[in-house]
Amino acid sequence: MKDRNLSRFAVPIGVIGIIVMMVVPLPTFLLDLLIATNITIALLVLLVSMFVQKPLEFSVFPALLLVMTLFRLALNISATRLVLRDGDAGKVIHAFGDFVVGGSLVIGLVIFLILIIVQMIVVTKGAERVAEVGARFTLDAMPGKQMAIDADLNAGLIDDAEAKRRRAEVAAEADFYGAMDGGSKFVKGDAIAAIIITVINLVGGFAVGMLQQGLSPADAMNVYSLLTVGDGLVSQIPALLLSVSTGLITTRSATSGDMGTSVTAQLGQNKLALRIAGGAALGLCIIPGLPKVPFLIIGATVLLIAQRIKEPDPEEAAAAAVADVEKPSPDSPEQLLGEMRVDPLELALSPDLVDLVDTNGGDLLDRVRALRRKMALELGIIMPPVRTRDDLDLPLSSYAIRISGVDAGTGQAPPGTVLAIGDSLQALPGRAGVEPVFGLAGKWVPAELHYQAELSGATVVDRASVIITHLAEIVRTNASRLLGREDVRSLTEMVKRTHPVVVEELTPTLLSLGQIQRVLQALLDEGVPIRDLVRIFESMSLRAKVSAEHDGLVEAARSALGPAIAAQYAAGGRLTVITLDPMLEQGLLEALRPSETGAFMAIDGLRAEAIVSEAGRLVEAAEQSGITPVLACSPQLRLPLMRLLRAGSRRVQVLSYSEISGSTAQIETMGVVNGAYAGAA
Repeated sequence: MKDRNLSRFAVPIGVIGIIVMMVVPLPTFLLDLLIATNITIALLVLLVSMFVQKPLEFSVFPALLLVMTLFRLALNISATRLVLRDGDAGKVIHAFGDFVVGGSLVIGLVIFLILIIVQMIVVTKGAERVAEVGARFTLDAMPGKQMAIDADLNAGLIDDAEAKRRRAEVAAEADFYGAMDGGSKFVKGDAIAAIIITVINLVGGFAVGMLQQGLSPADAMNVYSLLTVGDGLVSQIPALLLSVSTGLITTRSATSGDMGTSVTAQLGQNKLALRIAGGAALGLCIIPGLPKVPFLIIGATVLLIAQRIKEPDPEEAAAAAVADVEKPSPDSPEQLLGEMRVDPLELALSPDLVDLVDTNGGDLLDRVRALRRKMALELGIIMPPVRTRDDLDLPLSSYAIRISGVDAGTGQAPPGTVLAIGDSLQALPGRAGVEPVFGLAGKWVPAELHYQAELSGATVVDRASVIITHLAEIVRTNASRLLGREDVRSLTEMVKRTHPVVVEELTPTLLSLGQIQRVLQALLDEGVPIRDLVRIFESMSLRAKVSAEHDGLVEAARSALGPAIAAQYAAGGRLTVITLDPMLEQGLLEALRPSETGAFMAIDGLRAEAIVSEAGRLVEAAEQSGITPVLACSPQLRLPLMRLLRAGSRRVQVLSYSEISGSTAQIETMGVVNGAYAGAA
């Protein structure tokens, strides 16, 4: 626990100490100690940058780069204060200056300038450019990487934990390269500051030595030039190490090991190349005037290394070749079949809507996952994974919801806006829009006017909510299309785990999976949830022992679910119904005729049109009063009557008397359909 607290407060205390160093004079012994610390830490950073497997393992590097730059500048300031005040900056600076200058100021300054040029022009400039390009490419590729992760998650290739880890890694990578882009500027600024500080030390020291200490020009130049060069060297050596570390970190590519292992493995992977290089080095010995011993030593060493490298195993090479041959080509049947696969449910976004799936600000994908749970609890089906991708063919600001590759719905969601739905929107800027589910007129207004739109009485909906609401409605209306044979098998296996007798009695003895699928699809097509699979299977088993006719199975399942079906349309404990005139109902029963596709009513067109028109009129009148009625009829008539109304484009819910009788709601009749038409006898 103590070590953890020490690590937690070490860096803040160190940064405060760096600020204090810039103001408070330091004794020469402490300055020597801090200079040695600076060089050691810089060397440690260089070694760590070489041994990390990938740049993200050293993600603290940009912040550490700033702290080390401040530390080095603070040492420069402290050393400058001692040089100008006392003419002494400690033993480390004096030793570096005396060793490099070697009695010649020109040599010392030239060496110092060469270090500056190498650091600023060669290493720092290149690292800065690599960091800038890396940050740009990483940020540009981030949406595509996020969508690839979500595609793998929706396809079931990874779980939520792995997807979360990958998203965090992508976000960390973007943050790291963005920070490196800025951090490389610290190194460049430090090199420029070093030149300015060196000039100040030379000029200031020369002036102080002559004017305050009474030294001769030669003595002043000799003393202060040695200290200035020493100060510059002890600063620039760590600076050069950090510059090299910056270049190593930013230029690392995708390798499986540390830098030393990767370099050794890749340079030594070609034995022939090493032999040619060693032979060339030995060949240089025959050139007149060149020293023989260095080239002999290097050439022999390279040839020895080439000799010690193992030749690749022929069996392994053959196996790899076979694997390459067996790998399917882009136009092979396997690859083509994979590309031909049609996703059952797809959400395509125009390029400017990709921000909706960005984990840094968009929550669309999280809402899609929540929608899958909601649909499972509401309809009783496992909604297929939604493949979310960008589509360059879509107009800007638009999206498309596709089922089996066919557009089932499209809409607009302009970036930076929200949808305001209301009547008093004339004062708000924006462009006209339509709520895609209910067709309500609205306006896409700038997001910053969200509260103004609410104050005007409008209902404000964000873009992600508009798309999710539209997607949910598409799933509800097309639930029967989304229920595949494999889904039915999974649902059946789920029921079998808790009610094995029910499933064993039903399938495969009485009904096949295909027949069960057709019944479940028919229920979903009529808006009936299939959550209560146990009751559905039991009713189908009883009916299938008498007849496996499709309509009979559907009606048997609906009869078993009667109370739940009626409860969907009851409001406030009341169920409003429209009934058929008894004479009309009797006539329709007598007109029923069987067919291969199910029973139908053999009535003339005028009578059918009158029934559809009158039922629609009564329903519209009820809906204007805020009531959603249902049409009640005999069980034998329910399915043929529903087909008739749908053929007339009337979405009227038709319930049988047996379904209504099980409801606990109070029944209220609001109208009767008599089917009368002009010219009827």
